[in-house]
Amino acid sequence: MIGLFDKRTDRKLGELSEGELQILIDELEEEDRHDRDYYIDAATVDYLVTRKATAHLIALLRNAIGRTGNADVRWDDSDSD
Repeated sequence: MIGLFDKRTDRKLGELSEGELQILIDELEEEDRHDRDYYIDAATVDYLVTRKATAHLIALLRNAIGRTGNADVRWDDSDSD
């Protein structure tokens, strides 16, 4: 599985399937092909809902933005936790 982390705290938010990761890669902006992080906010999550993101991915992202309304998240496919 692929770990999803809060980039600021390095706290693991959960795990993504390959398909969920592909949704992030396809739908969100990356600075280059090696980019593994994303800024997300409520509008981003709402957009991903319209793009058929899984309920699991949406829940992870909503949890990530929490009360602040935004977050920087990163993914890592080398995590073994």
